[in-house]
Amino acid sequence: MTSQIKGPALFLAQFAGDEPPFNSLESIIKWAASLGYKGIQIPTFDTRLFNLDLAAESEAYCDEVKGICKDAGVAITDLSTHLQGQLVAVNPAYDLVFDAFAPNHCKKNPQKRQAWAVDQVKKAAVVSNRLGLTTSVSFTGSLAFPYLYPWPQRPDGLIEETFTELGKRWIPILNEYRDNGVTVGFEIHPGEDVFDGATYEMFVDATQNHDCALINYDPSHFLLQQMDYLAFIDIYHDRINAFHVKDAEFNPDGRQGVYSGYQPWVNRAGRFRSLGDGQVDFAAIFSKLTQYGYDSWAVLEWECCIKSAEQGASEGAPFIASHLIESPKTAFDDFAGGERDPETISSMLGLSK
Repeated sequence: MTSQIKGPALFLAQFAGDEPPFNSLESIIKWAASLGYKGIQIPTFDTRLFNLDLAAESEAYCDEVKGICKDAGVAITDLSTHLQGQLVAVNPAYDLVFDAFAPNHCKKNPQKRQAWAVDQVKKAAVVSNRLGLTTSVSFTGSLAFPYLYPWPQRPDGLIEETFTELGKRWIPILNEYRDNGVTVGFEIHPGEDVFDGATYEMFVDATQNHDCALINYDPSHFLLQQMDYLAFIDIYHDRINAFHVKDAEFNPDGRQGVYSGYQPWVNRAGRFRSLGDGQVDFAAIFSKLTQYGYDSWAVLEWECCIKSAEQGASEGAPFIASHLIESPKTAFDDFAGGERDPETISSMLGLSK
């Protein structure tokens, strides 16, 4: 079957580890291929799997990576700079926790950490080009998220200045991507300043409607905000360049709702689930994306507090495969059609020639 949407593919970030087969790119790709995955999304922030700095310096290393994937029969879907993108913009309230994403020489130095992050994300544009890729995925980072709830009252101009600053930081990065023929799919994600459609539009305005500032569509984040994730596709389909296939469920009760009461993931009203175990209507999503011409990858991003990663990965490939749609080559009612005849058409409409 040839489907318009490519897949299934697997985001490797949640599976990287210190034990085989999860501790090297070659072994983890072979493992993914054995489960039925045809593509892999590579995290550029885990050197056990991929060395972004080396790739930016060495064509030979990029060729080696391409060869490893080709030998396993797996394509690279795109590179992920989620963690580096997060560090492009960090509110001081999060300095200590986000230092965990930075190398030791940048810790406790927000300016140095940001400069490193910008350099990393720009390198990923160059490396994507070397690998023959046209898309990438990332986060926008966040300056205003601690002020998400409007209490205490936000001072006038706080949000406007947030997005003005985000634009200043991201436009030069996005220009680097444009120069390399690559787009960035920003994952719209709580914790980032771009966490829904309204904030995405503010970001697009701040980046001067940059043609590389696109969307990594992940319905789980919309379900947990109680957004209409199908209507989101209707509105923004022409900006979607990547797709994370991730499930979630939302079960509010008399004790907690969207904010989930500071509970651990397993006890939250809203939580991520393995594919098929949550409430996301993937049949409708794949139909809409196919309808609007999305032809890139369907990539499993596995996150679940109940099921193991290995089981989630093994179930994820056939789940995605079963949702891929082979577009029709002819209209379903062609059997009842007739040849075009101008005279007949004029007669049917009561027109004289």
